Amino acid sequence: MQSWRIPEAALTTPDIIDAAADGLGADVRYRSPPGRWILVATILGSGMTQLDATIVNVALPRIGETFGAGMQSLQWIVNAYMLTLAGLLLISGALGDRFGRRRIFLLGTVWFALASAGCALAPTAGVLIAMRALQGVGGALLTPGSLAIIEAVFAPQDRSAAVGAWSGFGGIAAAVGPILGGALTQLGPQTWRLAFLLNLPMAAVVVWVARRSVPESRDAEAAGGLDVSGALLAALGLAGLTFALTQGADQGWGAPQIAIGAAGALALAAFVLVEARQAHPMMPLSLFRSRQFTAANLTTLLVYAALGGAFFLLPLQLQQVMGLSPLAAGSSLLPITALMFLFSARAGALSQKIGPRLPMALGPLIAAGGLAWMGGIGASSTYLAAVLPPVILFGLGLVLTVAPLTATALSAAPARQAGVASAVNNDVARTGSLLAVAILPPLAGISQAAADLPAALARGFPWAMGMAAAICAAGGLLAAAGIRNQEPSAG
Repeated sequence: MQSWRIPEAALTTPDIIDAAADGLGADVRYRSPPGRWILVATILGSGMTQLDATIVNVALPRIGETFGAGMQSLQWIVNAYMLTLAGLLLISGALGDRFGRRRIFLLGTVWFALASAGCALAPTAGVLIAMRALQGVGGALLTPGSLAIIEAVFAPQDRSAAVGAWSGFGGIAAAVGPILGGALTQLGPQTWRLAFLLNLPMAAVVVWVARRSVPESRDAEAAGGLDVSGALLAALGLAGLTFALTQGADQGWGAPQIAIGAAGALALAAFVLVEARQAHPMMPLSLFRSRQFTAANLTTLLVYAALGGAFFLLPLQLQQVMGLSPLAAGSSLLPITALMFLFSARAGALSQKIGPRLPMALGPLIAAGGLAWMGGIGASSTYLAAVLPPVILFGLGLVLTVAPLTATALSAAPARQAGVASAVNNDVARTGSLLAVAILPPLAGISQAAADLPAALARGFPWAMGMAAAICAAGGLLAAAGIRNQEPSAG
């Protein structure tokens, strides 16, 4: 398949365009006023998507009550967003490189805000699912742009500090999200809608600051066409496979489910063939010639599948079965974020000193122990005895895992492909979560009606957490077998 070609004029545009009012170039200093405003725009933009994701998980029980939605609808409220995000994330980075990173970042921000308004006003679960899919498109447009802007406009000696600030404040957004979502959700049966409306003022600030203070940038050496065919095949393949897994596992594998699943699998196979022949693929298969890169991404797939599946069901269990309020349920996971915020940098330094193999093998095994322990949470459980200890254990496992996992995936790629390697690793993580949310509940016997029946949810929850623990442990074993502490440079 031929990729869509962009006009030659777009390929000869200078690297930095005078889009900012003050004509900033690619040498912005971290501690300068322009640098602070650029960080405000990029941190708020990416933080908006993180807040939304964590808030929605906590609000799912109230959303289900509003629409009388079953488990499948709740799965699709999460997965519709993840599906379009995962399917379009890679090509969105290429759009920014070619047509302007600030332009695509602003487009994604406005798109995300409008879709958020649609979510808040949704009259039915079906409309909400459709709006969540549109939200994912906006998230795919703005997420890669926020970090790409920092890399493009800050002076080389200040980029590490800028990225550190960006990731640190992103961690704060992840911590605040469940608490804020719980507080808003428990105000009333319909106040979950406020969680989506929060995105509108945040997006307005992002647009205002970005238009005034963020310089435009693009890759002057970008050549060739956009990999539209690859993006479409990836999105269609993930959609078909996710739909078939969700429907088939719950309702039985009839002819429609088998046909849709087979079509999804064929689309993903065609995606691999297209990427192998594409002149400018959005996912260069040459990256996977590195054993280190392949092992790191397979570990990512398994660990984030366990994470996504477990934390889709845990807020439901805490509220529907254990009887916690939305605010208490959201706050109960705060120790994980606190541990990540306090110790991730130290874990990264340890991994750099002793090599990534041991932390990447041990971390998922510790996290798996926490997940298996969470399976004991039930109606008579107390937070201090049954929730806090496994949450802390799981958080410690993630601390050991996440920083070396990401660093290993990036360092295994050639320096010139660091951006696409990061995007691939990010996409693999989201795909793992997407598939786990689709298949884990029905495999554990959590049926369509379980969202409204605490007893049915309670019966399946230990099995679901046991499977999540097994998946996470498999990630640790895979890392032990496939990760090397040293690998010759890829180029």
